[in-house]
Amino acid sequence: MEKTQANIRINELKSLINEANRRYYVDNAPILSDYEFDMLLKELEALEKEHPELATPDSPTRRVGSDLSRQTSALRKEFEQYPHRYPMLSLGNTYDIPEVEAFAERASKGIGNSFTYSCELKFDGTAICLTYRNGKLFRALTRGDGTVGDDVTANVRNISNIPQVLKGPATWPEEFEIRGEIYMPWAAFDRLNMEREKDEEQPFANPRNAASGSLKLIDSSMVANRGLECTLYHMLGEELPFQTHDDALKAAACWGLPVSDKRKICASIEDIEEFISHWDTERKNLPYATDGIVIKVNELPYQEELGYTAKFPRWAVAYKFKAEQALTKLLSIDYQVGRTGAVTPVANLEPVQLSGTVVKRASLHNEEQMRIHDIHIGDYVYVEKGGEIIPKITGVELSQRSADVVLPHFPATCPDCGATLVKDEEEAKKFCPNQAGCPTQIKGRLVHFLSRKAMNVIAGDATIDQLFNKALVWNPADFYELRMEHLLTLDGWKERSAERFLGSLEESKKTPFERVLYALGIRYVGEATAKSVAAHFGNIDAIASASVEDLLKVDDVGQVIAESIFEYFRDEANIETVARLKESGLKFEMEKGPEKVSATLEGKTIVISGNFSISRDDMKALIVAHGGKNSGSISKKTTYLLAGEKPGPEKIKKAESLGVEIISEQKLMEILSIVTESTEEPTLF
Repeated sequence: MEKTQANIRINELKSLINEANRRYYVDNAPILSDYEFDMLLKELEALEKEHPELATPDSPTRRVGSDLSRQTSALRKEFEQYPHRYPMLSLGNTYDIPEVEAFAERASKGIGNSFTYSCELKFDGTAICLTYRNGKLFRALTRGDGTVGDDVTANVRNISNIPQVLKGPATWPEEFEIRGEIYMPWAAFDRLNMEREKDEEQPFANPRNAASGSLKLIDSSMVANRGLECTLYHMLGEELPFQTHDDALKAAACWGLPVSDKRKICASIEDIEEFISHWDTERKNLPYATDGIVIKVNELPYQEELGYTAKFPRWAVAYKFKAEQALTKLLSIDYQVGRTGAVTPVANLEPVQLSGTVVKRASLHNEEQMRIHDIHIGDYVYVEKGGEIIPKITGVELSQRSADVVLPHFPATCPDCGATLVKDEEEAKKFCPNQAGCPTQIKGRLVHFLSRKAMNVIAGDATIDQLFNKALVWNPADFYELRMEHLLTLDGWKERSAERFLGSLEESKKTPFERVLYALGIRYVGEATAKSVAAHFGNIDAIASASVEDLLKVDDVGQVIAESIFEYFRDEANIETVARLKESGLKFEMEKGPEKVSATLEGKTIVISGNFSISRDDMKALIVAHGGKNSGSISKKTTYLLAGEKPGPEKIKKAESLGVEIISEQKLMEILSIVTESTEEPTLF
């Protein structure tokens, strides 16, 4: 290619790759498949090789993508950032066996001796670097830009299979790093996306993005609920006592670190091919996403000898699996209205087998996506899961397009109520603006209001359909005005079922404020955001009177969410709904903690385990009343483990290993100068 043309294309490729990196690492919203990204990168590498004078130090070929959090302001600083002791580089990717053979040939020439390969599954997650000092977890950093990473230690401590303290004989180095992947198993990913779709939040594209987004949650306590797991695969440190990579991983496993057993030492290309072929099929049966095989020179001295390029280690390469696709016919398109009015096109397909399941439907996301793919009804389309659990249409097979295909037209009016649709400027979606009169939106909000994570009322969609169709419920506040005589007019309802439903409604009045706020169904306000907003303002009146600027001071609240909350409380109908719910007895302020009795436990953190003479909740309240702080897990910051009858053996063991004092209920009462009926010391075990 002529130099001027090459320069134009190089700049174009840089722009495309940089944007793709930002969307992938920072926004967790990829716009390209791994294959498409790698092909762009290879094209850029080839052009820079042809015209080396056009290569610049900031080229994407010379640096890794960055997941560093953007520090938007002093108020919204998210994570501290620390330098990596050893650069945290990416791996070179390949998609065919001849390139693996070329890697092996280069390694052989560089070493000049016989060696072996360690072949391992490549987990589709987000990279993490853990530092252990004296057998205890000291720090956890993301990859960042390869030289600096975000400190996510607090969040990593909430991932259950990452040990806080190493186990076994203390044979580990005084300090070492071990790197790996934080990933989200399919089951957790599926559950999270179903919750997000129910709340009409954008679902995560794949488990990697879900894991990355979860690892960057501001509220570290929420990480524990995301079902994240970790696999570690590379140890670093000064004068490690190992000669091979495999020996290091075996030692890590003995120390209690999560190391994959899906690995094999290979002596030849034939062995590597066999390993790749096996897992290209078998990976579909795994409970987590994998996207390839990592092939490493096993001998550590040879790794050191081969060294690194500016971006990749020369002693390792990643073989990437191709995403599984299926070709099937697009039969029709449905346009579904959600509770917030968003209209989503859904493709109805000829049933086709894909990644172990039969796929009949696939989201087309929005009108723009339909136009990009040039979708016609009657087309044969490619459906892909790849690293995803939600099927998506990735393209059209134009060679099979017949003359009788029909170009679909996105409706101009709501398919349920006939209102003219409007385009949201912040999104590519169209919305029905008729919130007060669109039946689907109304029923969707009612379903959401009673849902398990909202008011948790015992009622299914069929119940809400009945109540709505009988004009008994139109507004969430209507539920609390229902009486026995209303319910007995419904088909199939008897006194017992009516009493059960009314009892569940009455019980829901005890629901904490943050869940009531979530139940209101404010657009973009999911469970986590509702919790943050409720904690920040304390009550509904403070939220209702807050400005957009006030709302932006809340963790996890950006411009779009702030404006949505602000506009919600400018609507008279919403204000009336909240007022009626208040009248019904729902909680619209954070519960105050127990009145402080003394400062005896001030500055002390206590973990409780076992059974006591009072309930565990009452015991926690007693600790708070005397100035103490409750914690669910033991760490070096824990002052006491309060052990009742039958305490958890793991907590006892961990307390002993960290030197945390274990006290009985009787001992606590002595500290608090509380006289109890019994002076007998309870048994701890």
